[in-house]
Amino acid sequence: MTGPNTNTRRNFLGRMTAVTLSATALAMLGGDEALAAAAAKKKGGGNAAGDVAILNVALGLEHEAINAYALGVQSGLLAKPMLDLSVLFQSHHKSHRDTLAATIFQLGGKPVAEKTLAQYAIQLNAGTVTTAGDILELARRLERGAIDAYLGVIPALGDKDLGKVAARIAADETMHWTLLNNAMGGTPPASALSFAA
Repeated sequence: MTGPNTNTRRNFLGRMTAVTLSATALAMLGGDEALAAAAAKKKGGGNAAGDVAILNVALGLEHEAINAYALGVQSGLLAKPMLDLSVLFQSHHKSHRDTLAATIFQLGGKPVAEKTLAQYAIQLNAGTVTTAGDILELARRLERGAIDAYLGVIPALGDKDLGKVAARIAADETMHWTLLNNAMGGTPPASALSFAA
């Protein structure tokens, strides 16, 4: 099931690798303010306009993920423990959103606005989601896209501390994907090196 959200993740990856990421932006994207402060000091703050653009793309994706989980939770189709897990994952994305928005403000930018839940429902083709399995598949696909996006950024980074931050983000997304995949009775990838391939 591919859709607009899959293309959005791919576009994010393309934009992230096409722009030189500053240490400040990637560290804040990972929620590591201490690393961000050190990176800003080391690199003189980086390219603020470029960082704001990158962070706003990431913020847009966080808005999408938050609303995807909201649609799932509000559907009434999820039973415990998947309902609780969805709420937990949504809280992770909300934390990312708050960090990104604060960072964009710190860099002198304006955070991209969140759309309405109805707009995300259309964007995510929520009308075709009629079962708990459909909800979990949508979430699993979004999380997989995030894994591939963050892993795709790592080779573009010259600073191994930035690579570590991107890897930590990818690890969080991998944890989400793995739990969702397991809950759906999915099997682990058959071959090694299957993510971001």
